[in-house]
Amino acid sequence: MQITENQPCLTDAAVMAMIEAACRQASQMGQPQCIVIVDATAVELAVLRMRGARVLSLASARAKARTAASTGHPSANLPEAVRLAIGLATDGAMTGLPGGLPIRVGGALVGGIGVGSGSGDQDIAVARAALAAIGAEPVS
Repeated sequence: MQITENQPCLTDAAVMAMIEAACRQASQMGQPQCIVIVDATAVELAVLRMRGARVLSLASARAKARTAASTGHPSANLPEAVRLAIGLATDGAMTGLPGGLPIRVGGALVGGIGVGSGSGDQDIAVARAALAAIGAEPVS
């Protein structure tokens, strides 16, 4: 009987590289952001609120990251028919708002990133920049 598994996970250096890339992208756009990175079990690895980002966007960024990690899909892919119910059932821990992307490396789901404080397109662009910084699989 096998009692352990070897599962890929994000390193601290990878998380820092993602945060730095996300901040650079947000700064280039002129839109300060809240950025949350979680592991594959939706446990927070990094949380950053850039100066000027909306403080309440921390909650949505967290929910976006958890949704992406939990489902393995962008947060905006959550079906419209279940968004309200799942948000209520999870006390807001999941959302259908755009800006949450799964983090996949070598086909393995290793976490999720959630970005909030800009428009949905801005949030996604910042999340994509973070994925690119570590060579994670791009998300359409």
